[in-house]
Amino acid sequence: MFIPEASDNMPRSIRPIWRFIGRCVFWLLGWQFEGDLPNLKKAVVIVAPHTSNWDFVIGMAAKMLVGVKANWLGKDAIFVGPAAAIFKSWGGIPVERSSAHDLVSNVVNEFNQREKMWLGLSPEGTRTHVDQWKSGFWHIAKDANVPILMVAFDYQKKALVIGKTFTPGDDLESDMESIRGYLSEIGSGKFPEYE
Repeated sequence: MFIPEASDNMPRSIRPIWRFIGRCVFWLLGWQFEGDLPNLKKAVVIVAPHTSNWDFVIGMAAKMLVGVKANWLGKDAIFVGPAAAIFKSWGGIPVERSSAHDLVSNVVNEFNQREKMWLGLSPEGTRTHVDQWKSGFWHIAKDANVPILMVAFDYQKKALVIGKTFTPGDDLESDMESIRGYLSEIGSGKFPEYE
C-alpha cells in the first residue's frame, strides 16, 4: 500500500498504534492514497465532496496512517459524552454552527501562534447538497497567509486523492469557483446526489 510521506517539517503525530489502526481501516475498506503530501508547516486542508458519515472514518484513518497531526472542525453536537474526549484527542475542535462566534479570527490567531499547524475541514459544512460552499476556509487561509491543500474523496476508485495547493487571491467568488471545479474533477462522493 502506497502511503504518502509526511516530512519532519509538518506537524507530526507518530504513534505506532494510531498508524496501525489507520492502516487496518484502509485495508479493511479497500482504500488507497493518490498523490503526495506537500512539505508545508501550515495549511488549511479542505476535503470534498462530503456526502457521507464514512468520510469522517476515512479521513481520520488517513490522518492516523500518514502520521500528520491535523486539527479539524466539527459540529459541537458530536462532541458529547466519552466521544468528546476522544475527538478532541484526535485534534477535533467543536464548532457551534448556530452562530459564528468569530471563528475565523480565532483560528487565524491559532495559526499565528503556532510554528506548525494543519487544519482540515469540509467546505460544504454538511453532508447534504449545498449550492454554495461556506467560505470560512478561504478567509482563514487568506488571513493567516497559509495555502489551501485540496484533497478529494473518490469513492469510485476508493482513493483519497491529495491534490494541489491553492493560494487565495483577492476575488473570493473566482477562487471558490476554481477550487470547487478542481475538486469536482478529481473526486466523487459516496452519494453523488449530495454533491
